[in-house]
Amino acid sequence: MRIVAFGTYRLWEQPRVQVLFEGLREHGHELVEVNVPLQVDTAERVKAARQPLRAPLVAARVARAWRELWRQAKEVPEPDVVLVPYMGQFDVHLARRRFESKPIVLDHYLFFKDTAIDRGTTFKPELAVLDRIDKSAVRAADLVFVDSEGHRELLPEPIRSEAFTVYIGTPKEWFHEPEPRNEGPIRIVFFGIYTPLQGAPVIGEAIRRLDPDPAEVRFTMAGRGQDLAWTKDLAGDSPAVEWFDWVERDELPTLVFEHDICLGIFSPGAKGMRVIPNKVFQGAAAGCAIVTSDSVSQKEALGDAARFVEPGDPQALADALRWLIADRDRIWALRQAAYRRAVEAFAPAAVVEPLQARLQAGVRKRR
Repeated sequence: MRIVAFGTYRLWEQPRVQVLFEGLREHGHELVEVNVPLQVDTAERVKAARQPLRAPLVAARVARAWRELWRQAKEVPEPDVVLVPYMGQFDVHLARRRFESKPIVLDHYLFFKDTAIDRGTTFKPELAVLDRIDKSAVRAADLVFVDSEGHRELLPEPIRSEAFTVYIGTPKEWFHEPEPRNEGPIRIVFFGIYTPLQGAPVIGEAIRRLDPDPAEVRFTMAGRGQDLAWTKDLAGDSPAVEWFDWVERDELPTLVFEHDICLGIFSPGAKGMRVIPNKVFQGAAAGCAIVTSDSVSQKEALGDAARFVEPGDPQALADALRWLIADRDRIWALRQAAYRRAVEAFAPAAVVEPLQARLQAGVRKRR
């Protein structure tokens, strides 16, 4: 089947898209990219959607990208299906116009309204605009998929009933079979952009309560974002913690391979209860024991291959880490379980199985 991937996605910063492409190619599909990366990141898009003064600048960039997308689309062979990767809330409408007779499949991995709420927006008119953008996008597609059952529940009917889940998964370069580590300090890693969704301050407070001896336990905290300063203040000046401002994407797998435990997310917010973050898929593939928040979505994805703690509770996180640190055999068993689960369900070919099944059954055009 020939699939045209159409949109302004930014492949270098969106592992989700990379996984989908790898998986579809492994299933034998011909994937043709029609892509003009938009020079606007997720935060800027959300701000522009809710702040009229920002909108003209973003709209101008979108217009330039769309002109080039339209030109490129004229040069590709006719597809069987058009796939609009995530952050495609606007691109899906252009795809509908350009490929009128072809089925349009939308990866609605990110909801503008949900993201704005997580980042502190409470102004109802703004949220109403974002909600309309999300709903308009999913109604423009013939088939919609999301990354978790929690996100599927946010979709309007009848789209919700037809939509399905495709895990985020992780690219092949992340897979690294674990090896026992019986000497040296136990190493724990967190990496992310420190948004409220990630609950990094919970980690900071847990580190303070754990009061780790650097000869026995070392933390690596990589990334930057709005909650970084707060997290650092809570963690204190422990010599057991090393802070990295950022790690380049191609260097991140190697960094995580060197650790025993990978921390997920710990926000008690509604979005935190719905999402399954990239880092738990990546950490599992890297052969780390996973410690993350106790949510239905994450339990469904990880099963018994992770240690779950009460979200928003630094003491629960500190206790879970203390329990693991006390016995390396526990860590080793959890590392092996996480890697097995990653191989079974998080590799690209496995991740796209639900999408593959829908494609083989045929995607019908909506009226």
